Amino acid sequence: MPDSQPHAPRHVPIAGVLGWPIAHSRSPRLHGHWLQRYGIDGHYIPIPVMPEHLAEVLRAMPRMGFVGANVTIPHKESVLALADVVTDRAALIGAANTLIFRSDGKIHADNTDGYGFIANIRQHAPGWIPDLGPAALIGAGGAARAVVASLLESGVTELRIANRTRIRAEQIRAEFGARVVVYDWAQAGNMLEGAITVVNATSMGMDGKPPLRVPLDALAPGTLVTDLVYTPLMTPFLLEAQARGCEIVDGLGMLLHQAAPGFERWFGHRPEVDDDLRRAVLG
Repeated sequence: MPDSQPHAPRHVPIAGVLGWPIAHSRSPRLHGHWLQRYGIDGHYIPIPVMPEHLAEVLRAMPRMGFVGANVTIPHKESVLALADVVTDRAALIGAANTLIFRSDGKIHADNTDGYGFIANIRQHAPGWIPDLGPAALIGAGGAARAVVASLLESGVTELRIANRTRIRAEQIRAEFGARVVVYDWAQAGNMLEGAITVVNATSMGMDGKPPLRVPLDALAPGTLVTDLVYTPLMTPFLLEAQARGCEIVDGLGMLLHQAAPGFERWFGHRPEVDDDLRRAVLG
């Protein structure tokens, strides 16, 4: 006789990305590529959430079958107060980009941006030695904080930083310690002298934004130069650095690598970051 007992429904894991607005996010394309590639029965969707609805949405998501989520602007700071468990690196950076909804009902918040930043450099500039000389960072916003944490953790002995609003750079120095040296915005070009790693962590140079006007005359050939902007992939900043003989790394890989730890936790498979993924995300 056929079994008349109803079978328990199979749980299909769902994850997504929370932001406002969210239509521009490439994360659904990124995770969708991995789900298809590894034949995983799961979903990853964009979730537009206004700031005033964030707490309510987060509480409801685990009950709707969500196993976790990525978090983007403007929610990366706010989710820390709503999470039950916050990793040390998310607390240090002051923002989270990856949430895991645990089986015990607790929301676990992490920040994988710094991991993504370093993994991108290691993939495209395998000869990079962070402690060979100073690093110079342009910008002091949320993304910059993740870069600061990861560069200091990698062994950078001196991290120079310049920001249009100096107080934000001073705040980073106060929190991250004496290896951080603050430069005036007018002196941003000077801080590149002798630097072996140079990072643009501002949105300047992005499509639709004003160009980055920091003079690059002090860049030495062989310096590793990277930009967190990836629209366009080759920013004017990277093009000029390349023309000066620098080793350049575009910003797309940071987006790709920061996504991998979350995907592994949610869907149970460690994904690969390769050229196929880059092509899929660039469309």
